[in-house]
Amino acid sequence: MPDTGTEVYAVLERPRRIWTVAAIHGVAERLVALHGALQGKLARGDRVVYLGNYLGHGADIIGTLDELLAFRRLLLTVPGAQPWDIVYLRGTQEEMWQKLLQIQFAPNPAEVLEWMLGQGVDATLACYGDDIELARQRCREGTVSITRWTMALRAAMRRHPGHEELVTALRRYAVSDDGGLLFVHAGVDPHRPLSEQRDTFWWGSSYFDDIRAPYGDFRRIVRGFDRDHAGRVVTAHTLSIDGGCGFGGPLCAACLTPQGEILDWIEA
Repeated sequence: MPDTGTEVYAVLERPRRIWTVAAIHGVAERLVALHGALQGKLARGDRVVYLGNYLGHGADIIGTLDELLAFRRLLLTVPGAQPWDIVYLRGTQEEMWQKLLQIQFAPNPAEVLEWMLGQGVDATLACYGDDIELARQRCREGTVSITRWTMALRAAMRRHPGHEELVTALRRYAVSDDGGLLFVHAGVDPHRPLSEQRDTFWWGSSYFDDIRAPYGDFRRIVRGFDRDHAGRVVTAHTLSIDGGCGFGGPLCAACLTPQGEILDWIEA
């Protein structure tokens, strides 16, 4: 079996081309449209990397995860396709969701919840049938009440086949097998090794904007979430592809060579 990485990161083995998909934010209809365009372009040896933020902000998070799972099944019917040819990175929204499901361990659960609601997790709660005011009440009632509430959230997610498995199996980053390309959700601190990035993958957008030199041996770093949603932004060492899906903009995908050159671009 090829070296496909670990639970922390993924390795893209012998890619012919690499398709990267930007933050989706629960806008299922744009994802369906993008998949429709992508299906006609995929070829044997291609790899697909989703760069995080499937949850949050949009109104159809259930449909988004269902579409991700359905397209995965479709891709795996292609002759020669392997499960490790498709990679899903953890985004800010997925990181918050996992923290929310453990919020009973937070020092100030009510304060943490309010911060998360302001960051878009309210849309994910609503899609899984939870009431925001009830969430606030539970977070004021103490550990036992919060634990029962988070258990109910997990149960609601499990009622949608494959959702929990997908969201809990996300990678922090991905690399091409020659070490030339690095794929991240939002950012990377060029002054620290990958093993010490921690939350920078999700909250380090400002670091990414300041990269002016190669990071290690990587030819290019590719990200899928840009807090400014500036679309296709190319520098000598980076590529940002967030067109603002979930904030009124299109869902974008870029097709790259293993050397990091842009071969194709899709907007839906």
